[in-house]
Amino acid sequence: QVQLVESGGGLVQAGGSLRLSCAVSGRTFSSYGMGWFRQAPGKEREFVAAISGSGGSRAYADSVKGRFTISRDNAKSTVYLQMNSLKPEDTAVYYCAGGKSFIASDRPYEYHYWGQGTQVTVSS
Repeated sequence: QVQLVESGGGLVQAGGSLRLSCAVSGRTFSSYGMGWFRQAPGKEREFVAAISGSGGSRAYADSVKGRFTISRDNAKSTVYLQMNSLKPEDTAVYYCAGGKSFIASDRPYEYHYWGQGTQVTVSS
């Protein structure tokens, strides 16, 4: 059974930083792309960042480019999202997603597995 477990969310002031982690079990981690999505209250889930199975290809939403960095450690079966210069509009539940293939995709339908989500709250 594939499991994705996120951690690292919390409350931070605007301008601060957080690092999210997502530990994956039950599949060959390095064979699949991984992504981060988020959902704010009253809004649809949106793409944040993605990384290919090897880590050689990354994609970001325009709203987080230059502030967020996605990375992965295939030896630890873990993907990370380093979030810097946080803004109140970054407040959301952040979800880790396991891809159907090797690629880094911004499309939710390219992901087969989802974590339970971790809350990130940025105060002004």
